[in-house]
Amino acid sequence: MRPSRRNVLAAASAAVAVSADAVTAQAKGIEPTGARPPATAQPPSRELRALLQEIDPDRIEATVRKLASFGTRHTLSSQDDPKRGIGAARDWILAEMKSYAKASGGRMTAELQSYVQQPANRIPVATRITNVVATLRGSVTPDRIYVVSGHYDSRCSDPMDATSDAPGADDDASGVAVAMELARVMAGLPQPSAGGTPISLRSPAATIVFAAVAGEEQGLYGAAHMAQRFRSADADVQGMFTNDIVGSSTADDGTKDPYTIRLFAEGVPTSETPEQADTRRSVGGENDSATRQLARFVRDTADNSATGMNVRVIYRRDRYRRGGDHIPFLERAYPAARFTEPAEDYAHQHQDVRVENGKQYGDLPEFCDFAFIARVARVNAAALWSLAQAPGTPRGVKILTAALTNSTELTWTRGPEPDLAGYEVVWRETTESDWTHVIRVGDVTKHKVDLSKDNVFFGVRAVSRAGYRSPVAFPDPQA
Repeated sequence: MRPSRRNVLAAASAAVAVSADAVTAQAKGIEPTGARPPATAQPPSRELRALLQEIDPDRIEATVRKLASFGTRHTLSSQDDPKRGIGAARDWILAEMKSYAKASGGRMTAELQSYVQQPANRIPVATRITNVVATLRGSVTPDRIYVVSGHYDSRCSDPMDATSDAPGADDDASGVAVAMELARVMAGLPQPSAGGTPISLRSPAATIVFAAVAGEEQGLYGAAHMAQRFRSADADVQGMFTNDIVGSSTADDGTKDPYTIRLFAEGVPTSETPEQADTRRSVGGENDSATRQLARFVRDTADNSATGMNVRVIYRRDRYRRGGDHIPFLERAYPAARFTEPAEDYAHQHQDVRVENGKQYGDLPEFCDFAFIARVARVNAAALWSLAQAPGTPRGVKILTAALTNSTELTWTRGPEPDLAGYEVVWRETTESDWTHVIRVGDVTKHKVDLSKDNVFFGVRAVSRAGYRSPVAFPDPQA
């Protein structure tokens, strides 16, 4: 049914009735059966389900324990001791990434990305900071890039203490383990299928970068270096996820939430210019930044039975008084978001390893939930693989405003992907958080909808011939 003002009003009335029924049910003590998936939800393909099944909790546990075994991975710790310090961790991560690249048939490369940080906040002397980066090159649109990272440096109570034990299991060996496990699975041969069907290499259409960055605890230095390298090269980074403190499902009061992961996603862009701010204020786009669209895409593709997880999107850049490696990407106008466990236990992060009044402090592997980390990895994998296989986010999306009418006309630029099938227009009430309606419009670059642009929000997403959908692009007004 084509949307019109008349049937939209009817649908709105029905939605109010459903909402009232839900309130009545809750008043009677009846628990809700779960949130309805967004209209834009994308069921996982058979290929994606097979990929998710290969994510191995035992391998993730081995990675976390190995990283913790280096004693400390403080950014200012030894860079040349083969057994202890950040240098030993760096070399081990690189060797692992190179082993994944070797199995990739030439599709993946692994390298060190280093620079010397001059004295600055929490960096008292010139210090070499090194990221370990594995790149799985896309087979169709390799210049389009998605990044997933964790930080491999660690700290104890004193952020300048580079010698005491700082095992950093949850913060952030867990995030590094996610990025490394995704690199292993996506670079390798799929597991043999039933019946002896020939196996081919997995081949993402776009490029995926898997990174273990350093210097996070001292001031996001490694991530800032990586983000600036992308920006200086004018790289087309269309999405970045950092996994930071994703190792435990147990809160400080002992309660558990093993099937939820938080995703922090800013609304008003960090990089917004005064002109962009004027536009945003005029159209009410505070909840429609590129990062919010990226977060909606994660829910569309990764909040389902294939991952076994609920993605709880938090409408903030990060937690109070905290910051993560997505922020340097946001500062350079790249969409980026942060995964973090549902409720943190502060006794097991940024703490000296000790027993005090019978309570164990310190970020030790024994406090990690490795099955939980594996599910977090599946959420990342579902989102990243879907992003890489889908067309890129539409560009040049405009909502025409020259004529004051009660209909809406949208235009956009056709994407370069050879498997592009067409586009969909999406819309929602201004009070809704997720897109509620989808209109298939075909392989065109403009579409008119019989709804007022003054009353609802619109967006456009691209569709591949295989059925993969891109993130939504929010339109700018064009007079």
